[in-house]
Amino acid sequence: MIRGLIRFLVFALVAAALVVGGYRMLTPGTTKTPATEKAEKEEHSDSVVLSDAKVASAGIELAKASPGVLRDSLLLNGMVQPNQESLVQVTPRFPGIVRDVRKRIGDRVQKGDVLAIVESNQSLTPYELKAALAGTVIDRQTTLGEYVSEQKPAFVIADLSTVWVDFSVYRRDLTRVNIGDQVFIDPADGGPAIEAKVSYLSPVGSSDTQSALARAIVPNPGQRLRPGLFITGRLTLSAKQVGVAVKSSALQTIENRTVVFVRNGEKFEVREVELGERDPEFVEITFGVLEGDVYAARNSFIVKAELAKGAPDND
Repeated sequence: MIRGLIRFLVFALVAAALVVGGYRMLTPGTTKTPATEKAEKEEHSDSVVLSDAKVASAGIELAKASPGVLRDSLLLNGMVQPNQESLVQVTPRFPGIVRDVRKRIGDRVQKGDVLAIVESNQSLTPYELKAALAGTVIDRQTTLGEYVSEQKPAFVIADLSTVWVDFSVYRRDLTRVNIGDQVFIDPADGGPAIEAKVSYLSPVGSSDTQSALARAIVPNPGQRLRPGLFITGRLTLSAKQVGVAVKSSALQTIENRTVVFVRNGEKFEVREVELGERDPEFVEITFGVLEGDVYAARNSFIVKAELAKGAPDND
């Protein structure tokens, strides 16, 4: 009887202790239960605060969602060439010895500038080699004291304000390319693509590469395109206007949801989105982002990482 009473008292004391402990864990200012902490974390997991300074230092590019054009395109490889219609070869009129060289490769010249002085073998009198057009010296085949003749050009001058960009089009794609097609040329210098149009299609192909040449005449005022360098171009096959588009680099995946991080003040909000059509650079948004919304367009994975940490920005 006494043992049963003791067991009952011990059980009652343990039960009372558990009730008091649970009450304390749920009162303000005390330790929270794991379930409570998880619920609060999930409640705040759809946004993260990043200051403007942190956005800038992390290289997060901000862009505005807007109507766009999605392009079905064909990637082409090519090479920059001097515009042969704006190029001259300067050849000595009489054979002789070069007594003075005035211009070198890379020099800019005006029409009539003296390039070199040649002493004629026939009359032993000097005469001037002059530039026939304004442009840049891109080749020189003579040095001081060298014998020159009319058999070989001494200088080549090109007006590089326009250049030719020659693309190789493989035979399987030849029927898809036409004169007048739009092409975006990437100079690979960090700047925007240069827009041009196909102006010439070769009627013959190359047996070695099984491809044909497509040429664009491209304005080159900033000398971004340099003859001799390889280049890539994206030729537009078709274009479609869409209501709202964002950069493809803005898309991230969280818990099997496709999301975009939209900027609101110093806070990035998670927006689940529905996608439409896309091209290599942009994607159509049919739901989740509105025209005018500012979003993380580049390095959006940094926002995702900060969101996963769940820590406030202290910068």
